[in-house]
Amino acid sequence: MATPPASHRATEQEARDVAEASREQGWESPSFVRDLFEGNFRLGLVHPYPLPDAAEVERARPFMEQLAAFMRDEVDSDEIDREGKIPEENIARLREMGAFGIKIPEAYGGLGFNQLAYTHAIGLVTSLDGNLTALLSAHQSIGLPQPLKLFGTEEQKQKYFPRLAKGAVSAFALTEDGVGSDPAGVETSAVLSDDGKHYILNGEKLWCTNGTIAELYVVMARTGPKAITAFIVERDWPGVEVVQRLHFMGLKALENGVIRFTDVKVPVENVLWGEGKGLKLALITLNTGRLTLPASCQTAGKRCLEIARTWAAEREQWGAPIGKHEAVASKLGRMAADVYAMEAVSDLASNMADRGGYDIRLEAAMAKMWNTETAWRVVDDTMQIRGGRGYETADSLRSRGERPDPVERMMRDMRINLIFEGTSEIMRLFIAREAVDTHLDVAGDLVDSRSSPKKKFRAAIRAAMFYAWWYPTRWLGWGWWPRYSEFGELATHVRFVERRSRKLARTLFHSMMRFQGGLEKRQLVLGRLVEIGAELLAMSAVCARAVQEAKDGQGGQGGQGGPTELANVFCLHARRRVDDRFHAVRTNDDKATYRLSRRVLRGEHAWLERGIVHV
Repeated sequence: MATPPASHRATEQEARDVAEASREQGWESPSFVRDLFEGNFRLGLVHPYPLPDAAEVERARPFMEQLAAFMRDEVDSDEIDREGKIPEENIARLREMGAFGIKIPEAYGGLGFNQLAYTHAIGLVTSLDGNLTALLSAHQSIGLPQPLKLFGTEEQKQKYFPRLAKGAVSAFALTEDGVGSDPAGVETSAVLSDDGKHYILNGEKLWCTNGTIAELYVVMARTGPKAITAFIVERDWPGVEVVQRLHFMGLKALENGVIRFTDVKVPVENVLWGEGKGLKLALITLNTGRLTLPASCQTAGKRCLEIARTWAAEREQWGAPIGKHEAVASKLGRMAADVYAMEAVSDLASNMADRGGYDIRLEAAMAKMWNTETAWRVVDDTMQIRGGRGYETADSLRSRGERPDPVERMMRDMRINLIFEGTSEIMRLFIAREAVDTHLDVAGDLVDSRSSPKKKFRAAIRAAMFYAWWYPTRWLGWGWWPRYSEFGELATHVRFVERRSRKLARTLFHSMMRFQGGLEKRQLVLGRLVEIGAELLAMSAVCARAVQEAKDGQGGQGGQGGPTELANVFCLHARRRVDDRFHAVRTNDDKATYRLSRRVLRGEHAWLERGIVHV
């Protein structure tokens, strides 16, 4: 039998090399966000706002109604939180409805719905319970159904899709004790047997959501020095062991655990896609897999808005409802505008996935990052508006005869969204890397210390020719009246996006020239540029959706109480955030803060910890 790959901790360069090799290298389809970063405001990619397929919406309606009735009448979310377990009867009902096979093709026993219907279904669940969301989405967004649909062989689909559609729970196993967002350090190994018929899998996975109840796993394992491969592994195979279930601040019923694989024989036919393609498979899967979180965040935000609005209208202080006091009113107004924007961003990305013809890797990552962070602000404001009743548990409120709004549970459950499927910090780095792709193609060898003088010379010639045209055109353009007049009173915001997209491209270029090869370490600068791009995406989505909905007579009448008013207020806030971040790119305290952090790491400020009980 072959010797297992040597265990090692990846160096910084090895980690970069593995991540780079796992990227999707080309841009065969257009990306609205990528063009934003290059100063090309391709409004036609998002306007008119893509609408859902009416026939698909109607086909999904009975399931949606059944799911809503189930959540309303049969699920006790407070009990689930209290007991830390989803009742088996709830899981059985979800199986009966087909909720474990929403996107699995009908030919294999699934419901065969599209991405938008799926995200709306998961969002519906999230509006009442985060634990059931985690169960269903970990199974279908990053568990076996999605990579099987994208990369599975027909034999694999015939074997596993029917089981999955009937409710065989699946899980995704990548993270290890020393491996989080940096997969280069994966130590779980899979060694091909001497007869070439199976791999011998050994290793241990951490934080495997659904892992404690899963029947099927997608396991990432090292099959060579730089090769990581995805395997379909069955729970009942010898050597597969659930070591323990883990417990967290929120999502008390999350079936997350440590899974150990000891000399597990995995048939070669259970390799997904091909040897060495595991990380690329994971990244491509997440292009759509990440869309669940934005949808969940917008419906959780809607629940927060309902709670906050109702309370602010009922609760009186100083002779008036608290919602009429400016301090609370400002929170309510921002909350409503942000909830509308979250829905616009989420539905835009899902519709793009359904329509095809787009490369949505940046849209999905940005929707995940922006919606999760916005939703956290919304639930925090809801807690503040509810005051002590927000901090009190639903059970305690119920015992006193008050409406048991579960704000404290929602806050606990929603905090993980900034960590799930790539932390906010990792999303910024991922987006920044993709945003500079064109520049690296043109001038990457100029800033790469490993490039030969010959390569640098060629890159200099290539860059001179490219930027002689590109740079002046990032200054030239017309982002003023009467352009985009079809947006009515929102036209001024669309013009702002066009102008700021060109400024974003220039600022990114200036930062590359300023920091050169060191730009990748200036994570705060890159983060601000990514945040600008996210705000411009949200503004574009909001304006396009509002114009479409106003045209269709949805949401309200014209500006008063309708989508235009929500979009306008959101854009007013977003414009200020965009300009603040542009200012902070050049004027900031990054260096001083970083110097301080180094001293903190060395323990030079440990004296600050006086007065605490050391354990």
